Amino acid sequence: MSNAPAAGHALDVLSLIARRGEPVPAAAIARDLGLPRSSVYHLLAVLVERGFVRHLPEERRYGLGLASYELGSAYQRQAPLERMARSVMDRLVDQTGHNAHLAVLHGRDVLYVIEQRAPGRPLLVTDVGVRLPAVLTASGLAMLAALPPAQVRALYPDRTALVQRDGRGPASTTRLRSQLQAVRQRGHAVEDGLVTPGLGSVAVAVLDHNDYPVAGVAVTYPKDDVDAVTAAALVAAVGRAANSLSARLGRAAR
Repeated sequence: MSNAPAAGHALDVLSLIARRGEPVPAAAIARDLGLPRSSVYHLLAVLVERGFVRHLPEERRYGLGLASYELGSAYQRQAPLERMARSVMDRLVDQTGHNAHLAVLHGRDVLYVIEQRAPGRPLLVTDVGVRLPAVLTASGLAMLAALPPAQVRALYPDRTALVQRDGRGPASTTRLRSQLQAVRQRGHAVEDGLVTPGLGSVAVAVLDHNDYPVAGVAVTYPKDDVDAVTAAALVAAVGRAANSLSARLGRAAR
């Protein structure tokens, strides 16, 4: 706490609002936490901007925002998902001989929750806990393609919400929609050296019983090691892994 007091105070604010079960005035937050009102208003402004807290101006109170709900929901999905996925990811590494990972969507980012490394393969930046822009990753594109179009529009209302790397990546929402349509038609997403030069990835979304994308399964490989035949085999293996996890989540085979 002493090294990051602002972070600790922000978490204290979130915890207090969550415990109350209803929106809370800023003055009450300052009083109960023993913080200056000016500090509390600053913390609340940041939390509102990031979506973790919502301001109710008519009531002059603050409640939990959508990002807090998404974070809690992600934990509920993620904890059992990780347990179910571990053996599936192990088999995927054994079958392909390449690194495999499982990621979940968090806003416009993907968060990597499992990283299974194959012997002798290069280390990846996609370690557990790493976040990357969803539009630059195979896992992210696979999950975005499975979202309802309205949700994609809410995440990417205009080009300022998009991220590029070295001039690559979708430069407009029209281009993003085109990419996602191609992913839906193929049934899998690809990434070619955007995350790490020389490495490519293929990914397939894991869907729950409502066809909602709860995760993305991906394999990453040195591009020089993979030809068209090998690439098709990788896509098939990733698809089987994703379908296996979807079935465990209650989605019927189709």
